[in-house]
Amino acid sequence: MKAETRELVQVVTTPTQYVIPTFQRDYEWTEQGQWALLFEDLVAAVDRLEDARAKAVQVNLPAAVLEKNVAPHFLGAVVCEQLPSSTGGVDKRTVIDGQQRLTTLMLLLRGVLDVLVERESELSGTINRLLWNPVELKKEPHEVYKLWPRRKDRDIWKRIMDDVTPPDGDHLYEQARRFFGDQTREIVVGEDGSDRSEVVVNALIGLFKLVVIDLEDNDDAQVIFEVLNGRQTPLSASDLVKNLLFLRGDFVDDSIIDALYDRYWADFDEDWWKVVVGRGHAARGRRDVLLSSWLTAVAGHDVNVGHLYAEVRNYLSVGQRKTEEVLAEIHSYAVAYAAVYGRTPVPEPQIRQSYKRIRELDVVTANPLLLWLRTLSSDTLSADEHALTVAAVESWLMRRALVNATTRGYGRTFVDVLHAAQKAAAEGLSIPIAVASALNGSSKSLWWPSDDDIVESFTTRRFYDGVLSRGRLRYLLAEVDRHLRSKNPKTEQGDFAYDDLQIEHIMPVNWRVNWAVTAVDEAERMRAEQERAQHIHRLGNLTLITGSFNASQSDSAWEVKRPALSTQSKLQINADVATVENWDEAAITARARVLAEVVGVVWPEGAHFSA
Repeated sequence: MKAETRELVQVVTTPTQYVIPTFQRDYEWTEQGQWALLFEDLVAAVDRLEDARAKAVQVNLPAAVLEKNVAPHFLGAVVCEQLPSSTGGVDKRTVIDGQQRLTTLMLLLRGVLDVLVERESELSGTINRLLWNPVELKKEPHEVYKLWPRRKDRDIWKRIMDDVTPPDGDHLYEQARRFFGDQTREIVVGEDGSDRSEVVVNALIGLFKLVVIDLEDNDDAQVIFEVLNGRQTPLSASDLVKNLLFLRGDFVDDSIIDALYDRYWADFDEDWWKVVVGRGHAARGRRDVLLSSWLTAVAGHDVNVGHLYAEVRNYLSVGQRKTEEVLAEIHSYAVAYAAVYGRTPVPEPQIRQSYKRIRELDVVTANPLLLWLRTLSSDTLSADEHALTVAAVESWLMRRALVNATTRGYGRTFVDVLHAAQKAAAEGLSIPIAVASALNGSSKSLWWPSDDDIVESFTTRRFYDGVLSRGRLRYLLAEVDRHLRSKNPKTEQGDFAYDDLQIEHIMPVNWRVNWAVTAVDEAERMRAEQERAQHIHRLGNLTLITGSFNASQSDSAWEVKRPALSTQSKLQINADVATVENWDEAAITARARVLAEVVGVVWPEGAHFSA
């Protein structure tokens, strides 16, 4: 490895083309993030150089004597690897690291050139030579460009470099060229009206310096990449994994990298995959979540997404798998992930419904199992078996949520369940039974709640702002209503916009005014009020209402509120509420038991899946 500190003019004057590999991430630098700071650095360098020249005049010395003491501005490192190049043609190098800063410097040069051209400055030729290679040396048309970006950006890059008038679009390349041009116009004329073009150009190409690292044949590009992208790197784990895979060096021909990238990885560049999911310290991009799920499934242990890159590196270092094989496998898991998370359609209605319900619970530890199931052929796992297996996972998760059971240990549990399912697949046994049996055989703290457990939870626990969040509570009540509607042939079929419905306390939270308890003495009254307060937020007292409900009647006495609720009978969950003569604690408990029965059908006990 050869590392040299070079002025910008030394980096881009020679007939060289710096090629950004297809697998590199998108250009992401922005005005707020980097451009403004970079230009401030240029202004400071211009001022230092101008001060040195002014002082040289004052002391009657050649400018070069004092200029050599002007502090440069170091921009960081660029790591390059030699590419096959034609003899007598343009030297080509692939950029392993530093593509963001190198691309930005080219855009800065292009913005400066716009101003020099406007001013008809002779310095335009100097900048031209830093942006374009001599035409007579090119073997291919694109070899005239000093920098050649990722394939997806090449058309717009040609416009950015070649168009005389700066484009007015919103692409970051277009924004950067306009920004640097505008900023240069502000500094190119001195306060006294003097032309500062020369000092601006000299500072830019002479005081801006890069550490250029040229890799040799025996250098490990990935190791160097890791060193330069340590703990403070802005790269995501998936970016690091991508570079790890495409820099492994087991491709017979470098030309196949583009084809493999398009086939297996290009989809990850879409915005959907960049969305951050999860909350707090668990928030991660979808790509990172997908990769951790894939590795958990294939490596057989719970992968910590916070240490994803190191885990992938260890996995690849131990095995003898080819890179193309690993890429194809990751792609198959990505296809599965897109289906589980609703990006692509799932043809089987029962599986589609189960995925939606599991997403509502936001339990990512089930992902490795769910994704692995989708990678299986229909010969190994039929559509009916697949639906039954996913329904078992859904039931286990939902029932545990309804009894407020702990989620601690889910990662280890689902790894064990995955092992059982993979063992069953290898031995030709039933995967649904293997999954259900493994879930049933979980430790005592990770049991599969029974119908009795559900009844106890519904009749004794606080559900409003308690067992479930309001969003999940609304979803639970909506699923109960969907089931009741599907079983009632007389009801109008269709689907409500359940997310727009409100959760209503049948006996209001403010019950003391119109729902006062009756008691023979103070002690009995206190006991009755305490019991009522405990029942208010239980599931039997909660329902959904549409926009037609008169909110002013929410706290009214039962004889007033009851007719208002009768107008909500299109929701099957409300069909029997208004028929109750006296809505009290007993009615709340009775309705909780009815809801528990429905839940027992929608999410059956574990024995249902093990038979």
